[in-house]
Amino acid sequence: MASAIVELRSDTFTMPGPGMRRAMAEAVCGDDMVGEDPTVNALEARMADLLGKEAAVFACSGSQSNQMAVWSHCRSGDELLIEETGHIANYEGGGPAVLSGVSCRKIRGERGGLNTALLNAALRPPNQHFSPTRLVCLENSTNIGGGATYVLEQLKAIRTWADEKQLLVHIDGARLFNACIARGYSAREVAAQADTVSICFSKGLGCPMGSVLVGSRETISRARRARKVFGGALRQAGFPAAACLYALDHHINRLAEDHANARFFAEQIAQIPGVKIAPHEVETNLVFFEIDSHIGPGAAIAAALKERGINLYAIAPQRLRACFHLDVDRAGAERAVVGLREVVQSGACVAGIHAGGNY
Repeated sequence: MASAIVELRSDTFTMPGPGMRRAMAEAVCGDDMVGEDPTVNALEARMADLLGKEAAVFACSGSQSNQMAVWSHCRSGDELLIEETGHIANYEGGGPAVLSGVSCRKIRGERGGLNTALLNAALRPPNQHFSPTRLVCLENSTNIGGGATYVLEQLKAIRTWADEKQLLVHIDGARLFNACIARGYSAREVAAQADTVSICFSKGLGCPMGSVLVGSRETISRARRARKVFGGALRQAGFPAAACLYALDHHINRLAEDHANARFFAEQIAQIPGVKIAPHEVETNLVFFEIDSHIGPGAAIAAALKERGINLYAIAPQRLRACFHLDVDRAGAERAVVGLREVVQSGACVAGIHAGGNY
């Protein structure tokens, strides 16, 4: 454990360890805006190769790289299709509308995922009354959808459908490597089903910041302009890029540990009366569960757990989320189980209000 606190609010709370800090301190830097930061260049080249794309661009965050993709693929007045819980449509400050003049057509899917039948039913015909549909945005793994992952054949089917409809595909891969570990496929196999893919390094990979967007040379050239327009010009960015390179070498395979701890937590809390959860649905590092209303509101549960040194988010009146990552080991998962059991059984909950956060 990195500290006495069991931090389950998000994998964005991870802290860089000694090896990552050393890599950052020793990074060779230059001016990225003129293409002269060798560490950034190395990261971009490695990511393009890893995902089988022509080019890549380093960005400050997953939200920024997602919005760079939307700006690059669409024109003002266009529409994108996305599952109703998708991060791009819900947790990026209205970015598609604010930055690109693009509207989001939300589709109710299953655990954050879409299929060709749902997409086909939502696709508007060409008509002057409608916004032209330009882009399909998928999330793998899903966030609010419960950490679920796409089957590769499902992604291939969506890719084929999009090609037939002359639509582009972007994958928000904030936790893509979690999906790869869970499903046993490669990032390259997933990226082959999309025009662009964003990877966030500040979540399960444990970096302090950073994201990479990959795609064709033409698309990434446009995305670089979007980064500049959005105020994301980077200079000596080799320091955070070095952390990302370190994470690629050391933090991908170990994601399996986070998945195992998440499943352990889910299986244990399923035995607590008043807690509703389907442990078999826990595929990656995210655990969502419901608390019976007679026990207390989710926000009050979260507040009572915080007093015991356990942090997690209440994301709805009775729904909570726990996120497992490299700073939470099995002992931390066990502490969280004990803490939740004590809170639920003792009735140590008071009226509270919903607390939001950076998911």
